Amino acid sequence: MKTLERILEWGGIKKDIIFLSISLAALLASLFGIRPFPFDLAWISVILCGIPIILEAVIGLVTAFDIKADVLVSIALIASLIIGEDFAAGEVAFIMQLGALLEDLTVSKARAGIEKLVHLTPRTARRITSGGEEIIPASDVIAGDLLRVLPGETIPVDGIITSGQTSINQAVMTGESLPVDKEAGDDVSSGTVNLYGSFDMKALRVGEDSSIQRMIRLVQSADAGKAKIVGIADRWATWIVIIALVSAILTWFFTGEIIRAVTILVVFCPCALVLATPTAIMAAIGNATKHGFLVREGDALERLSMVKKIAFDKTGTLTEGNLHVETIHSILPGLSDTDLFRLTASSELRSEHPLGKAVVSDFQKQTQSAPASPEEFHMIPGRGVSAKVGGHAILAGNEQLLKEHTDTFSDELPARASSWLDEGCTVIYVAVDGKAAGFLVLADTLREDAAETIRQVKSTGVSPVLLTGDHRNAAAHIADVLHIEEVYSGCLPQEKLSWIEQSQKRQIQVCMIGDGINDAPSLKKAFVGIAMGGVGSDIAVDAADIALVNDDIRELPHLIALSRKMMFTIRCNLTFSMALNFLAIILAILGILNPVVGALVHNAGSVFVIIHSAFLLTFKNHSFFKK
Repeated sequence: MKTLERILEWGGIKKDIIFLSISLAALLASLFGIRPFPFDLAWISVILCGIPIILEAVIGLVTAFDIKADVLVSIALIASLIIGEDFAAGEVAFIMQLGALLEDLTVSKARAGIEKLVHLTPRTARRITSGGEEIIPASDVIAGDLLRVLPGETIPVDGIITSGQTSINQAVMTGESLPVDKEAGDDVSSGTVNLYGSFDMKALRVGEDSSIQRMIRLVQSADAGKAKIVGIADRWATWIVIIALVSAILTWFFTGEIIRAVTILVVFCPCALVLATPTAIMAAIGNATKHGFLVREGDALERLSMVKKIAFDKTGTLTEGNLHVETIHSILPGLSDTDLFRLTASSELRSEHPLGKAVVSDFQKQTQSAPASPEEFHMIPGRGVSAKVGGHAILAGNEQLLKEHTDTFSDELPARASSWLDEGCTVIYVAVDGKAAGFLVLADTLREDAAETIRQVKSTGVSPVLLTGDHRNAAAHIADVLHIEEVYSGCLPQEKLSWIEQSQKRQIQVCMIGDGINDAPSLKKAFVGIAMGGVGSDIAVDAADIALVNDDIRELPHLIALSRKMMFTIRCNLTFSMALNFLAIILAILGILNPVVGALVHNAGSVFVIIHSAFLLTFKNHSFFKK
């Protein structure tokens, strides 16, 4: 059986297209009476398209007693050939193989995301020994080892900082847009990146227990556990086969005409059933593409039509993921807010920290000029920066920085900034010449149409959920602005995955939309995963069923409506084709149809299915707001 399966898989879609083209040409030549060979050209179609169908039926029956639509088609093909109706056999084989090709074209198996996650796994570690340092494979680190991590290096294992201060980019694990300051006693995770200061750490969880390895296993297990929807034709195949065989046998028994029995088998072949789903899916995928969606899994839209909740990540999905200066507040007499902004931007000019870059970028946008270069500059890992600008000593950083280097810093300044902190903003405190001078407030930018998108999603009957790794204040503020009632903050990848699993155990199908590496397991596990293709990581895109190429979340309501319209189209296709099939069966029983005419009549259902599905290409949902 494995040999047969390998034969069927050989050549893939390119082979199918070549075989279909040749068999179509043969059928047309046979229809017009062209016979360059001693045998009927319809045999070419039977050989190229029919034999793979028969092999599939045999494999399914022998390996799992799986009665699919292929079984009935195989019986009809063989019976048609026995009674000499070669053209009918070739025609049915061609139509069925065309449906199989369309279905294959809608399916994409992506495994690159797991490979890229593996590449994120640190290869080496810097172990501290009695003789100094040694570079060893990360896989050789054991719990209890002392390691040193330099700026720019990826942390090799999970552990705890024993000495040093730094800022860690934890986006791979939490999706947070900002680095997190760390010092002695703080935990660090493998796969995250040390940005600035060097530090020593004690290894705690190593090898398969490390965070990055658990992330890889989460993605793999989520992919393996996601149910795949079976084609409607295959779901009904057992009953179709039984009804067709019983009808054919009874007709042969009572009439004594085998040609009527074969005609019943031919007209009962589920060509339209096979075409109903893939043609509608392909047309819907074409429509989705025009609206900026790349549909990576063939049945993703079918699944999306059943979704009850959509879980949104915050950073990069509902927000732009780019910080800007929201407020400037000076408390020094004689120092205006503008002067404080100018001094802070100059002190941050040489900083590589995202906060510093955001301050400089906003200053340039607002003033249309570059900040002055500092005379001196020092990076203080885990704290901020110190600089000399225009003869003034400037400190810009977190609360600890000013407490350690100024005598005038009091609780009054954090109290004034508390309202912004409660909204999830980030505050940079500034001191000038040793005196606390004020602060700058930085905030992520909410996407322009996020609120309207959420409102439109609700109007479809789907409930939005905020599922984010950001802290509680930031999540609560965004949820309040967007009127999202269900909020989960501070979520690690496994916690997002757990929430999705629990929801789906309660028969609540969930769509996840996110952009970060940390979202990859959830995108895989969710009933439907949608990744932000522009700002999102490659790993998130590879893990998702659908990618939003241009990051325009305004199109999300259209996609939901399109998925439901697609399912309505499929149901109409199935209803019409089945009604036509049963009418053709009655005519076949009465002897009005022969196999060739029966095949043509029942294939009229296939033509209707294709034309009806094509209307999905131009579908628009006018209830959604326009650009």
